[in-house]
Amino acid sequence: MPFDNSRRLTGSNLFFDSAGAVLETVGVEVDESLLAGWRSRVLRARSALGWPVSATQTTSSSNLARSTQRASATAIRQHAAGTSLTVAAPCDQLFTATEVNEWALCAALVEADQVRWSWLESALIEVAREAAQESEESPSPALRIPISVAFAVALPVIDEAAAIARFVTLSKIEAAPGLRALLAAADSHALLHVLDDDCLTLGSGVGGQTWPLDGLPDVAQVPWTSLRDVPTAIVTGSNGKTTTVRLLAACARAHGWRDGYNCTDGLFVAGEQIESGDYSGPVGTRTILRDTRVEAAILETARGGILRRGLAAERARVAVVTNVSADHFGEYGIDDLAGLADVKLVVASTIGSTGLLVLNADDPILRSRADQLECTIGWFSRDYNESTLQTHRANGGVTSGVRDGRLIVTWNRGAGASTGSPVQEFDLGSVTDMPLTVDGTADYNISNVAGAALAALELGVSPTTITAVLTRFGSDPADNPGRLMRYDYHGAQVLIDYAHNPDGLEGLMGVATRLHRTGRIALVLGQAGNRANADIEQLATVAAEFRPDFVVIKEIEGMLRGRAPGEVPAILHAALLREGLPESALGVYGSELESVKRALEWARPGDVIVLPVHDRKVRGETMKLISS
Repeated sequence: MPFDNSRRLTGSNLFFDSAGAVLETVGVEVDESLLAGWRSRVLRARSALGWPVSATQTTSSSNLARSTQRASATAIRQHAAGTSLTVAAPCDQLFTATEVNEWALCAALVEADQVRWSWLESALIEVAREAAQESEESPSPALRIPISVAFAVALPVIDEAAAIARFVTLSKIEAAPGLRALLAAADSHALLHVLDDDCLTLGSGVGGQTWPLDGLPDVAQVPWTSLRDVPTAIVTGSNGKTTTVRLLAACARAHGWRDGYNCTDGLFVAGEQIESGDYSGPVGTRTILRDTRVEAAILETARGGILRRGLAAERARVAVVTNVSADHFGEYGIDDLAGLADVKLVVASTIGSTGLLVLNADDPILRSRADQLECTIGWFSRDYNESTLQTHRANGGVTSGVRDGRLIVTWNRGAGASTGSPVQEFDLGSVTDMPLTVDGTADYNISNVAGAALAALELGVSPTTITAVLTRFGSDPADNPGRLMRYDYHGAQVLIDYAHNPDGLEGLMGVATRLHRTGRIALVLGQAGNRANADIEQLATVAAEFRPDFVVIKEIEGMLRGRAPGEVPAILHAALLREGLPESALGVYGSELESVKRALEWARPGDVIVLPVHDRKVRGETMKLISS
């Protein structure tokens, strides 16, 4: 097929502040004529279906200076691997929108070269039949009805009149006017909604209520006065997301709220893990927001979920972007930092006119994007006197940074505050007294605590409470498992961290070199297979810059992701040799745990052993080894 990765976008996304459908072209020469043909067909189909002439905007659409572009009914984004073609659609029309999108591309291709593309109609029919079969096996009535029934009565065609008639049939079967009415009413009550293929939730946490889609109430039956949103923070970025989420959750708990959070390690309520696994995507967000025990929600939001399905939460009191660094390039059409920044900044659409977007002023690409944002921004930096912070404070903005070794926040928001309110200054304590900073040596965790402080204040946590949390959080390894955990192992210092990209590794190795030590440094090094060769090599380049005495190259068995066994270690090994590390300083092992064991066997008193451990089970086994 000339397209791949055709998917529904159920929330605010890279293209729109509303739902839609996107596909990626494959093996197609995309020119202006083809794009015009695709767009014109999409617009005619949307008109025939009675969809809005532009993308449905959320209440926070004014946050983006690019709102005119994001309000368009179509979006085109060309990238290294092809072109993303996106169609905006009502939330109850996403299967139909997917069909419209695929047809519009195929019909435009047939018009351009009928001989070459004559097979497309039969291919679309085959795809439709496969989808119908899969939907029959789905446990969700919401999935079964629109696909299997509609495809049974109207198979795909290229002819435009017949195709649009088919879309009208699909649209009528899929339409859920009761759902739309409920969402409109929720918006009028300024309530968050959480929607998936099975359920609708209005409000969130202790203030929310959930109904199955096949049993929705009428608008008049909803107990609107008893519904509300709990204080909610969204955290995204390339590094530091989980640490920031855990810090915010600890602040919320210390404030007296029953916190709930999702992250790459699982789902947690009131500090207790209720599920393990990577829940940094939409499923994790929805689960926490629907948990009626939760009084404050802290939501880790990774780029993959935003790209695959869009945001699962359309409202938040505060959103944090920790940083933007090279990682996962080549997936879903994101090839560079500019594209990745666009993905991360989708969270700006959630905070509305009264919320706060917290950004890292030490990140040049975030600084460069500030002028494109019309929401209220709070800036943080490792340096209180960083120029962006100085300018922002002069204009009455809120900031967080380190001055004379102490974390200082300037603030003019909160209960009773208004535009032009006097700026207050809060001293949140000495950075070296904050365990997360490892005596002030962990620059990236200084950034994390600075950003978390702003977000916690915006949630409503007091400066005194935040200070108390920052001066204890991280002293117990259970506070932040897998992130900059520090241990003594028979006289050697061991650092365990998740560092999974060049920037993360650079920060971790920086801590290792600044620790008081009398001996050598060993590093366990590996990477997931879904990175480009150049990105894997860059990880080796960063490692080599610190001239470790021993590098144990590991295979991460659970993260081959399409690579042959041994392929990633071979790339790392070759790159380290090119960077000047001797063969005698390198070892290659076939599993992550065996690599950890080898590094610990090598250690002697005074050494520092750096263990970026990525598999949660291996992390548990590593902890046992260290305690032995």
